[in-house]
Amino acid sequence: MRLAVFVSEYREPAMLERLKAEKLGIVLVQNGVYHAALKKDGNVSPVLSKDVEYYALSEDLQSRGFSDSDVVDNKVKVINYDGLVDLIFNDYEKTIWL
Repeated sequence: MRLAVFVSEYREPAMLERLKAEKLGIVLVQNGVYHAALKKDGNVSPVLSKDVEYYALSEDLQSRGFSDSDVVDNKVKVINYDGLVDLIFNDYEKTIWL
């Protein structure tokens, strides 16, 4: 199964560690983009510690005062709404929201 997980809060979802899939993508949206743009005590967010695909929604970064270049980890791919639609319809079979 190919699973996309939407993370919309700036807290670490406890369930995230238990998710298993053939292909797992974490999509940072709304306040979840803070995981991609901020460091805590000099470290990137623990949400970015899994070996999965990461995406951050550009429009949500911008609405919070960040630019695409403010993303602190290069494994996070910044996408726009069109890119998000492409992901949902082409790359992932199921989506969940945490």
